[in-house]
Amino acid sequence: MPSKHTDLQPLGLTVHSTPSMLSLAQGVQDHATQRTGRWKMFAVLLVCAAPVIASYFTYYVVRPEGRRNFGALIAPQKDMPAALMTTTLEGQAVPLSSLKGQWLLLSTSDAACDAQCETHLYLQRQLRESLGREKDRLDWVWLIQGGQQPSAALQTALQSAQVLQVDATALQTWLQPQEGAKLSDHLYVVDPQGHWMMRFPAHLDKASAPQAKRDLERLLRASSSWDQPGR
Repeated sequence: MPSKHTDLQPLGLTVHSTPSMLSLAQGVQDHATQRTGRWKMFAVLLVCAAPVIASYFTYYVVRPEGRRNFGALIAPQKDMPAALMTTTLEGQAVPLSSLKGQWLLLSTSDAACDAQCETHLYLQRQLRESLGREKDRLDWVWLIQGGQQPSAALQTALQSAQVLQVDATALQTWLQPQEGAKLSDHLYVVDPQGHWMMRFPAHLDKASAPQAKRDLERLLRASSSWDQPGR
Protein backbone atom coordinates (compact mmCIF):
# COMPACT_ATOMS: atom_id res chain seq x y z
CA MET A 1 0.00 0.00 0.00
CA PRO A 2 1.33 3.43 -0.91
CA SER A 3 2.54 5.49 2.01
CA LYS A 4 0.30 8.27 3.20
CA HIS A 5 3.24 10.65 2.99
CA THR A 6 4.37 10.03 -0.63
CA ASP A 7 2.91 13.43 -1.79
CA LEU A 8 4.65 15.44 0.86
CA GLN A 9 7.74 17.38 -0.27
CA PRO A 10 10.53 18.54 2.02
CA LEU A 11 10.25 22.20 2.97
CA GLY A 12 12.74 24.48 1.28
CA LEU A 13 14.38 27.10 3.46
CA THR A 14 16.30 30.05 2.03
CA VAL A 15 18.88 31.39 4.41
CA HIS A 16 19.86 35.03 3.68
CA SER A 17 23.41 35.78 4.55
CA THR A 18 23.94 38.38 7.23
CA PRO A 19 26.02 41.51 6.42
CA SER A 20 29.69 40.85 6.84
CA MET A 21 31.75 42.83 9.30
CA LEU A 22 33.60 44.32 6.32
CA SER A 23 30.44 45.77 4.74
CA LEU A 24 29.29 47.18 8.06
CA ALA A 25 32.65 48.83 8.58
CA GLN A 26 32.54 50.25 5.06
CA GLY A 27 29.14 51.80 5.71
CA VAL A 28 30.35 53.44 8.89
CA GLN A 29 33.42 54.73 7.08
CA ASP A 30 31.34 56.20 4.23
CA HIS A 31 29.11 58.02 6.72
CA ALA A 32 32.13 59.38 8.56
CA THR A 33 33.68 60.52 5.27
CA GLN A 34 30.52 62.40 4.28
CA ARG A 35 30.36 64.08 7.68
CA THR A 36 34.04 65.03 7.49
CA GLY A 37 33.50 66.44 4.00
CA ARG A 38 30.67 68.66 5.21
CA TRP A 39 32.82 69.99 8.05
CA LYS A 40 35.69 70.66 5.63
CA MET A 41 33.36 72.62 3.31
CA PHE A 42 32.05 74.63 6.26
CA ALA A 43 35.63 75.33 7.35
CA VAL A 44 36.59 76.56 3.86
CA LEU A 45 33.59 78.91 3.76
CA LEU A 46 34.44 80.20 7.22
CA VAL A 47 38.06 80.85 6.24
CA CYS A 48 36.93 82.76 3.13
CA ALA A 49 34.51 84.91 5.12
CA ALA A 50 36.75 85.43 8.13
CA PRO A 51 38.74 88.43 6.81
CA VAL A 52 35.54 90.32 5.94
CA ILE A 53 33.98 89.50 9.30
CA ALA A 54 37.15 90.44 11.14
CA SER A 55 37.52 93.78 9.38
CA TYR A 56 33.98 94.84 10.18
CA PHE A 57 34.31 93.57 13.75
CA THR A 58 37.44 95.67 14.11
CA TYR A 59 35.78 98.77 12.72
CA TYR A 60 32.37 98.49 14.38
CA VAL A 61 33.18 96.81 17.69
CA VAL A 62 36.84 97.02 18.68
CA ARG A 63 37.29 100.78 18.96
CA PRO A 64 39.68 102.70 21.18
CA GLU A 65 37.99 104.53 24.01
CA GLY A 66 36.72 107.94 22.98
CA ARG A 67 36.89 107.23 19.25
CA ARG A 68 33.88 108.42 17.28
CA ASN A 69 32.91 108.23 13.64
CA PHE A 70 32.31 111.43 11.74
CA GLY A 71 29.98 109.67 9.30
CA ALA A 72 26.78 107.95 10.38
CA LEU A 73 27.00 104.15 10.19
CA ILE A 74 24.03 102.56 8.44
CA ALA A 75 22.52 99.65 10.35
CA PRO A 76 21.43 97.41 8.88
CA GLN A 77 23.51 98.04 5.79
CA LYS A 78 21.54 98.29 2.55
CA ASP A 79 22.49 96.17 -0.44
CA MET A 80 22.96 97.79 -3.83
CA PRO A 81 19.81 97.05 -5.90
CA ALA A 82 20.77 94.30 -8.34
CA ALA A 83 18.16 95.34 -10.93
CA LEU A 84 18.82 99.10 -10.86
CA MET A 85 20.08 100.24 -14.27
CA THR A 86 22.06 103.39 -15.00
CA THR A 87 23.21 105.11 -18.19
CA THR A 88 26.64 106.46 -19.07
CA LEU A 89 27.00 109.95 -20.54
CA GLU A 90 27.50 108.20 -23.90
CA GLY A 91 24.09 106.57 -23.57
CA GLN A 92 25.18 103.03 -22.72
CA ALA A 93 22.96 101.17 -20.24
CA VAL A 94 24.89 99.54 -17.38
CA PRO A 95 23.70 97.96 -14.12
CA LEU A 96 24.55 99.89 -10.99
CA SER A 97 26.07 96.65 -9.69
CA SER A 98 28.93 97.14 -12.18
CA LEU A 99 30.40 99.50 -9.55
CA LYS A 100 30.96 96.64 -7.11
CA GLY A 101 34.52 95.59 -6.31
CA GLN A 102 35.71 99.01 -5.11
CA TRP A 103 35.00 101.26 -2.17
CA LEU A 104 32.75 104.05 -3.44
CA LEU A 105 32.50 107.66 -2.32
CA LEU A 106 29.23 108.69 -3.91
CA SER A 107 27.30 111.91 -4.48
CA THR A 108 24.09 112.59 -6.36
CA SER A 109 22.31 115.61 -7.81
CA ASP A 110 20.76 116.81 -11.05
CA ALA A 111 22.96 117.65 -14.02
CA ALA A 112 22.74 121.42 -13.42
CA CYS A 113 25.06 120.89 -10.40
CA ASP A 114 24.65 123.87 -8.08
CA ALA A 115 27.34 125.24 -5.75
CA GLN A 116 26.87 122.48 -3.18
CA CYS A 117 27.14 119.82 -5.91
CA GLU A 118 30.37 121.36 -7.17
CA THR A 119 31.76 121.39 -3.61
CA HIS A 120 30.90 117.71 -3.21
CA LEU A 121 32.59 116.78 -6.49
CA TYR A 122 35.67 118.77 -5.52
CA LEU A 123 35.82 117.12 -2.07
CA GLN A 124 35.31 113.65 -3.54
CA ARG A 125 38.32 114.14 -5.78
CA GLN A 126 40.44 115.67 -3.01
CA LEU A 127 39.54 113.00 -0.47
CA ARG A 128 40.45 110.26 -2.93
CA GLU A 129 43.77 111.88 -3.83
CA SER A 130 44.62 112.42 -0.16
CA LEU A 131 44.59 108.64 0.38
CA GLY A 132 47.91 108.34 -1.48
CA ARG A 133 48.70 104.82 -2.63
CA GLU A 134 45.39 103.58 -1.21
CA LYS A 135 43.38 105.79 -3.58
CA ASP A 136 43.10 103.03 -6.18
CA ARG A 137 40.83 101.17 -3.77
CA LEU A 138 38.28 104.01 -3.83
CA ASP A 139 36.20 105.33 -6.75
CA TRP A 140 34.39 108.63 -6.63
CA VAL A 141 30.98 108.42 -8.20
CA TRP A 142 28.47 111.02 -9.31
CA LEU A 143 24.94 109.75 -9.93
CA ILE A 144 22.98 112.26 -12.01
CA GLN A 145 19.25 112.41 -11.49
CA GLY A 146 16.92 113.73 -14.18
CA GLY A 147 18.44 112.39 -17.39
CA GLN A 148 20.18 115.62 -18.49
CA GLN A 149 23.82 116.07 -19.53
CA PRO A 150 26.23 118.10 -17.35
CA SER A 151 28.06 121.01 -18.94
CA ALA A 152 31.09 120.32 -21.12
CA ALA A 153 33.35 122.16 -18.66
CA LEU A 154 32.14 119.97 -15.80
CA GLN A 155 32.59 116.81 -17.82
CA THR A 156 36.22 117.77 -18.43
CA ALA A 157 36.79 118.03 -14.67
CA LEU A 158 35.29 114.57 -14.14
CA GLN A 159 37.74 112.51 -16.17
CA SER A 160 38.72 110.35 -13.18
CA ALA A 161 35.17 109.98 -11.84
CA GLN A 162 32.46 107.41 -12.48
CA VAL A 163 29.53 109.46 -13.84
CA LEU A 164 26.20 107.72 -14.39
CA GLN A 165 22.62 108.85 -14.93
CA VAL A 166 20.08 107.18 -12.68
CA ASP A 167 16.35 107.27 -12.05
CA ALA A 168 15.76 109.41 -8.95
CA THR A 169 12.85 107.36 -7.62
CA ALA A 170 14.76 104.09 -7.98
CA LEU A 171 17.82 105.58 -6.26
CA GLN A 172 15.74 106.56 -3.23
CA THR A 173 14.87 102.91 -2.63
CA TRP A 174 18.55 102.44 -1.75
CA LEU A 175 20.11 105.67 -0.42
CA GLN A 176 18.34 107.86 2.12
CA PRO A 177 19.20 111.28 3.60
CA GLN A 178 19.04 112.11 7.27
CA GLU A 179 15.73 113.46 8.50
CA GLY A 180 15.07 116.97 7.18
CA ALA A 181 17.74 116.76 4.45
CA LYS A 182 17.74 115.97 0.74
CA LEU A 183 19.46 113.06 -0.94
CA SER A 184 21.86 115.49 -2.63
CA ASP A 185 22.96 116.99 0.72
CA HIS A 186 25.24 114.04 1.60
CA LEU A 187 28.21 112.00 0.49
CA TYR A 188 27.67 108.24 0.81
CA VAL A 189 30.16 105.41 1.35
CA VAL A 190 29.58 101.98 -0.22
CA ASP A 191 31.79 98.95 0.46
CA PRO A 192 33.22 96.68 -2.29
CA GLN A 193 30.38 94.19 -1.80
CA GLY A 194 27.81 96.84 -2.67
CA HIS A 195 26.57 97.63 0.84
CA TRP A 196 25.71 101.25 1.60
CA MET A 197 27.27 101.48 5.05
CA MET A 198 27.99 105.16 5.87
CA ARG A 199 26.56 108.62 5.24
CA PHE A 200 28.57 111.78 5.88
CA PRO A 201 26.78 114.75 7.45
CA ALA A 202 24.86 117.10 5.19
CA HIS A 203 26.70 119.99 3.55
CA LEU A 204 30.21 118.58 3.98
CA ASP A 205 32.75 121.35 3.45
CA LYS A 206 36.52 121.86 3.38
CA ALA A 207 36.67 122.46 7.15
CA SER A 208 35.05 119.13 8.00
CA ALA A 209 36.61 117.12 5.16
CA PRO A 210 39.61 115.95 7.30
CA GLN A 211 37.18 114.12 9.59
CA ALA A 212 35.67 112.36 6.58
CA LYS A 213 39.18 111.43 5.48
CA ARG A 214 39.87 109.79 8.85
CA ASP A 215 36.77 107.62 8.47
CA LEU A 216 37.82 106.56 4.97
CA GLU A 217 41.33 105.72 6.17
CA ARG A 218 39.94 103.58 8.99
CA LEU A 219 37.66 101.70 6.61
CA LEU A 220 40.46 101.02 4.14
CA ARG A 221 42.82 99.95 6.91
CA ALA A 222 40.24 97.62 8.47
CA SER A 223 39.54 95.95 5.10
CA SER A 224 43.14 95.74 3.87
CA SER A 225 43.35 91.98 4.47
CA TRP A 226 40.63 91.12 1.94
CA ASP A 227 40.06 94.12 -0.32
CA GLN A 228 42.41 94.68 -3.27
CA PRO A 229 42.50 97.58 -5.78
CA GLY A 230 40.57 97.13 -9.00
CA ARG A 231 37.46 95.18 -9.89
